[in-house]
Amino acid sequence: MNHKLIELDKLTLAYEGKTILSELSLIVYERDFTGITGPNGGGKTSLLKAILGLLKPVAGHIAFYQKGKPVPSLSMGYLPQINQTDRKFPVCVREVVASGLIAEKPPFRNFRPEQHRRIDEVMELMNVAPLASNPIGELSGGQLQRVLLGRALVSRPQVLLLDEPASYLDKQFESHFYPLLKEINKESAIIMVSHDIKAMSALTNHIIHIPPLSGSGAYDTA
Repeated sequence: MNHKLIELDKLTLAYEGKTILSELSLIVYERDFTGITGPNGGGKTSLLKAILGLLKPVAGHIAFYQKGKPVPSLSMGYLPQINQTDRKFPVCVREVVASGLIAEKPPFRNFRPEQHRRIDEVMELMNVAPLASNPIGELSGGQLQRVLLGRALVSRPQVLLLDEPASYLDKQFESHFYPLLKEINKESAIIMVSHDIKAMSALTNHIIHIPPLSGSGAYDTA
């Protein structure tokens, strides 16, 4: 039996005083793979940010659960849209991937050996190990996308949130990406925003369509 992880109850979101998502209700269970689609500006990215706690709802609420019991939060990995990333920030590939483990590292301590191994494993999985010391400003869009995905995965999150993850994937990695998500989904619930209906239909067990400024927000087409 899969327990519920996230429950949205009549969630309403606004940006600069304008409602962008209205009364959306949704339950995400363990090992769910939920696809979210809809027009640009329809509130899809804002929905992910609300689940992450980066955007406060104006109405409704978000609840988290573990093994059927309410908890204040869950471990989450987040892959933002690549155009939201500051490529001028002076960090290298390994530092970006390692930043996904910051919450697990005690203050003023180094990463433990097993954490270093996990970082190495994820960089190999993302095929960016040879770029470990490269500044992110030198990466192609596809390389940066893989680095950011590695950062989202390295903590082995309970929930993985992906915002248009295939937008900048290079051909070298594209054929491995969707099979990789299937493997990740064996351990983590995934919520993915995408316009690629064909890919989502093959991967997800729910697709939520968010129409522009509709009253009740979403339709489950699973």
